[in-house]
Amino acid sequence: MSTASSAQSLASIVVVDYGLGNLRSVTRGLERAGADVEITDDPDAFAAADGVVLPGVGAFREGVENADPIREDLLEVAADGTPLFGICLGMQMLLTTSEEGETDGDSAVQGLDLIPGTNVRFAEGQKVPHMGWNELRVERDHPLVEGVDGNYAYFVHSYYAVPDDEKATVATTDYELEFPSIVANDDGTVFGTQFHPEKSGETGLQILRNFVEICAEE
Repeated sequence: MSTASSAQSLASIVVVDYGLGNLRSVTRGLERAGADVEITDDPDAFAAADGVVLPGVGAFREGVENADPIREDLLEVAADGTPLFGICLGMQMLLTTSEEGETDGDSAVQGLDLIPGTNVRFAEGQKVPHMGWNELRVERDHPLVEGVDGNYAYFVHSYYAVPDDEKATVATTDYELEFPSIVANDDGTVFGTQFHPEKSGETGLQILRNFVEICAEE
């Protein structure tokens, strides 16, 4: 467990430990943004927190299978209206399916389906992974993107989200095609970034500050 000083805390945040993700980097970023942070897989902690972060690095199938024991608990977080923030693979897991989970000989695995849609691989001939700094273009209002339109964030991914409802797209990024780099559900309480805010310098810190403020207001 990692915690920031409660005297400085604006909100209590849980970083979900399901065996994947840059847990320490995310935690440090959230602490810098003013949060009291706990790394855990305890559903009781999810329920008590002001916000929950689902980080992730790796493959969709592995992420979904690792998180399966706490699937219903994560769905309960969303049902209760507690802000749920998916990062990179964690964002992709908020959707319904992924081409990455449809490997030969295996049945497709289901994401959390909190933002209906699928994740698709960049086109044949495109350099993958999409890795490095790229621009964020805000497409609609959401408190997570306050102050970041036109800023650059750090990406590492080979698949991108395609929500069923185009209104789920909060921001886009151009990598030979325009793809959603920030998505959110209808209520705006479930959202995710394809990039890594914890690796994105001042832009990422602004995103994390915005998230902490969202959690503090809930």
